[in-house]
Amino acid sequence: MRLVTFSPHPGPSTGPPDSPRPGLVVGDEIVDLSDPAVGLPSDMAELLALGPVALDRVRQAPSGGAARHPMESVRRHAPVPRPPTILAIGMNYRAHVAEMGREPPEYQYWFNKQRTSIAGPGDPIILPTVSTMVDYEGELAMVIGRRCQHVPAARALEVVAGFTIINDVSARDWQWRTPTFTMGKSFDSHAPCGPWLVTTDELADPGQLALRTWVNDDLRQDSTTSDLIFGCSAMIEYLTTAFPLEPGTIIATGTPAGVGAGFDPPRFLAPGDVVRVEIEGIGELVNPVVQGQEPVPLGLV
Repeated sequence: MRLVTFSPHPGPSTGPPDSPRPGLVVGDEIVDLSDPAVGLPSDMAELLALGPVALDRVRQAPSGGAARHPMESVRRHAPVPRPPTILAIGMNYRAHVAEMGREPPEYQYWFNKQRTSIAGPGDPIILPTVSTMVDYEGELAMVIGRRCQHVPAARALEVVAGFTIINDVSARDWQWRTPTFTMGKSFDSHAPCGPWLVTTDELADPGQLALRTWVNDDLRQDSTTSDLIFGCSAMIEYLTTAFPLEPGTIIATGTPAGVGAGFDPPRFLAPGDVVRVEIEGIGELVNPVVQGQEPVPLGLV
């Protein structure tokens, strides 16, 4: 199944935008899962937290009389617009480690992106005025489907609701100022995610997926998830050793070689660029790049 979060009326030409709600992709239409005929929550994380019972109702939704919307008539948001947290692993593709002049890590290297950095398919990647080194990182992302802790690797994929694409946009100048990456990874719009969530019954093996990233028409990243140092199951086992994962948590699994910082000279993003990340079995995530404006003083927005 392919689950989306969408607004039926996306812009001013059709009136005020509707509230985001979860949907099921059926052909070129989206079935509204918050419709009373289905009766599921209007928030994706809450829907996932209901577990297998909710997913069974999702499967039955196309025959239940719920409202349908043509795909081209809606605005699609990040599949989980309000994740409990976004966790990302660094230096997890062998070729990427090599291009950055590093040695493969002995232990997993984790950081977080603030949940406010989330963006959806088609949303702009905003270049902050305080950074001149904004980079792209196409990545496979896992979305957690049930609260879990102390999960052995052999059972790790049981707690995954599905997979999506994330672009771990990085302000490198801010990232490299300190040993912890949070500031450089968390600017607004720097976690584009989508176009939908592909459930594990449709994408059972995340370990052999082709991953490509283009900037405009220039293919920058061309790899497969078989180059991961730590696989998806190992990541979940490692994280849940320390703390529980909540439904809706997004786990970014690392980026392959070909990031802008790996070129000589570096090739960072510029206004007018378009970044497209494609992962086999999921689809593509496309986002334009725009120059941000000077921030409003004192955060008065």
